[in-house]
Amino acid sequence: MTSPTRLERITTDTTTYAVLTFDHPPLNLFDTAMFESIAANMADLDANPPRALLLRAEGKVVSGGVDVSVFDGLSTDEGAQLWRKLFAEIIHPIEALPCPVVYAAHGLTLTAALEIALACDIILAAPRAKFGLVETVVGLTPSMGGPQRLAERAGSGRAREFVMTGDLYDAATMHSWGVVNAVHEDVDQAARALVERLANGPTQAHNATKRIIEAWRSGGVAHADDITPDVSGALFDTSDLKGAVRSFLDVGPGKAKYTGR
Repeated sequence: MTSPTRLERITTDTTTYAVLTFDHPPLNLFDTAMFESIAANMADLDANPPRALLLRAEGKVVSGGVDVSVFDGLSTDEGAQLWRKLFAEIIHPIEALPCPVVYAAHGLTLTAALEIALACDIILAAPRAKFGLVETVVGLTPSMGGPQRLAERAGSGRAREFVMTGDLYDAATMHSWGVVNAVHEDVDQAARALVERLANGPTQAHNATKRIIEAWRSGGVAHADDITPDVSGALFDTSDLKGAVRSFLDVGPGKAKYTGR
C-alpha cells in the first residue's frame, strides 16, 4: 500500500529543509493510515530536525476532513485516548520542532488538516482556499487543538462562530482575521521560497523565538519575560550569532551566512 504521506529532505548549496506532503487521493482524508503516517514522519523529524519544514498537500484539495469511520463505535475512554494520542504524536511534536514550520493551503482545508495548520508557525493560502472545522456534522467539536489555537489567532468570538456554525471561510476572510499570514496566487511556490529563506536564516534564533512565544501562550507576558534572558542569552554561544555580529561590524547588515549552529 502506498504511504498517504511523503517526507522529503531537501539539501541546497546553503541549507537543508524538509517537505511533508499529504498525498492520499482522492480527498486526502485523515483515516487511521494517514494519522499513523504523519505520526511516523513527526518521530523522524523530531529525531533529526531540519532547519525548516513545509507542510503541503497534493491533489485538488488539501483535505476533505477526517474519515468518519475513525469515530464509529468509540467509547468515551477510547475517544479521549484518540485525542491524547493525536496531541502527543502530531500536534505537540509539530509545535516543539526547533525550526520554523510553514503550512501551504491551496484548496479546501477541513477539520484535522486545519487543526494541524494551526499548530504551525506560519500559514499561507491560495485565494481559492477555503477553511472549515465542520465537526458539528457528526455531533463533535474539533478536538486536535483547533478551537483554542483559532482563538489565539482570531479571538474567542471568532473561534466560537467558526466552530459552532461549521461554515466554510475563504482565504481573504482568514487573512483578515489573522489566521492566514498571507495569500498568494501560487501558494506552493511562495511557501517553498519562504521555507528556504527561513532555513537559510539563524535557525537557533528562530527556535528561541518559538520558545518565548510558547512561554507567553502558557503563562502570559510575565512568564515569557522570565524565560527570555536565559533563552536569548544562550544564543551568544552560537556560531551564527558570533559570526553575524562580526559580519555586521566588518561589512554591514545583511551579509551574514548562517549554518544553524
